[in-house]
Amino acid sequence: MKASYIAVCTLLVLLLAKTEVTMAVTCNPTQLSPCVGAMTSSNPPSSLCCSKIKEQKPCLCQYLKNPNLKKFVDSPNARKVANTCGTPFPKC
Repeated sequence: MKASYIAVCTLLVLLLAKTEVTMAVTCNPTQLSPCVGAMTSSNPPSSLCCSKIKEQKPCLCQYLKNPNLKKFVDSPNARKVANTCGTPFPKC
């Protein structure tokens, strides 16, 4: 689990470096890092995770269009976490 957490965090940092400037102001995929534990295990999402998902909800379609982020954001566990937080994925 620790290795997968480190891998996901590293991926998010690398992706952030490639994020367009216009997205960096509003849409920041690293803001979802509090959700990594819930997305990579069966642990429930924390309240911080849920608040970050709600903040980033307008960005989810942009993340889904990015091939590097889509694997992470569109996983069954990520959708489960979002639904548990009361933030179902938008129709893109």
